[in-house]
Amino acid sequence: MKKNAVVIGYGGMGGWHTRYLRESDAVNLLGVYDINPARNAAAEEVGIHAYPSFEAVLADPAVDFVTIATPNEWHKPLAIAAMEAGKDVVSEKPVTLSSADLQEIIDVAERTGRLFTTHQNRRWDIDYLMMKGVYHSGELGDVFTVESRYHGSRGIPGDWRGKKEHGGGMIYDWGVHLIDQMLGIVDDRAIEKIYCRCDHLTNDEVDDGFKLDIFFAGGCIGHIEVATRHFISLPRFFMAGMDGSAIIDDWRDKTHVVLCKTWEENDVKPVVTAAGLTKTMAPRDEKTTVSYDIERPASDVHDFYRNLVRAIDGIEPQIVTHRQLMRVMKVMEAAFASDAAGKPIEFEDNYR
Repeated sequence: MKKNAVVIGYGGMGGWHTRYLRESDAVNLLGVYDINPARNAAAEEVGIHAYPSFEAVLADPAVDFVTIATPNEWHKPLAIAAMEAGKDVVSEKPVTLSSADLQEIIDVAERTGRLFTTHQNRRWDIDYLMMKGVYHSGELGDVFTVESRYHGSRGIPGDWRGKKEHGGGMIYDWGVHLIDQMLGIVDDRAIEKIYCRCDHLTNDEVDDGFKLDIFFAGGCIGHIEVATRHFISLPRFFMAGMDGSAIIDDWRDKTHVVLCKTWEENDVKPVVTAAGLTKTMAPRDEKTTVSYDIERPASDVHDFYRNLVRAIDGIEPQIVTHRQLMRVMKVMEAAFASDAAGKPIEFEDNYR
């Protein structure tokens, strides 16, 4: 059964949500509310009803749930108010700015019996789905490296995202997605340590890039990197195991896989470099390896809201769970703590 939704905040992501909800086969968009009258007027101009206040949204008995797409520091109070008013809630990411705040939200959800979740839409990214499939196929053997990167050259997005008080910075902006993806790929191992180094190349208040290493049990390291001052990008994904490697150069590409057929190669030809010969770095050929490409699978981000509606009706569990939200939040907190300490820190993985 379709559910009725209102989007709170009609900025960049609020506009994204309204476009998708207007196309949804699971949700009716009743309208929006933004604290800025000009944004409400812009919604009305394209045929979207704008509520006069947040209180008016909560007072409307036709509203089943709200999607909160405001600056980050407003997610918690708006979500709690909505659940107290009997509405289910979708929050944009990051869900809030600390695990303590998140626990307060979860406590209210459990007390009121309302559904609360976060819009982790990048679980439907095709590059992520391909890498998750490669990891779980077992073809690479014991995986010891998973690398995930987004490199750009345009700095921190404008407006509030460069301000600490609003929850700005790239760990909160992109890290929350890439951490969630990494934990979705390496979902069979506990986290043991976290090591993070933040960049402050153009902004002293919040990070404008970071390098995060997640040390998993069994020797696997997940490396996540976001940069906003790089004019050449490293591969979007790279994965290495004892029996092969996989790479996605760009998020629009297929996955390229190289598997080792035979480890020994008696007639390997040395590579001649300026400093001499080396067999160690000599390239392999078709005698000892096999390579292939993985086609890009189908993916439909509308499945997020389809699941939400079925979860509200009790037909299936929600995809983005409270434990997953808390685990990602704990990793982000550990990343900030590691950067401040300048060293790796131990991680208690209590939310697997």
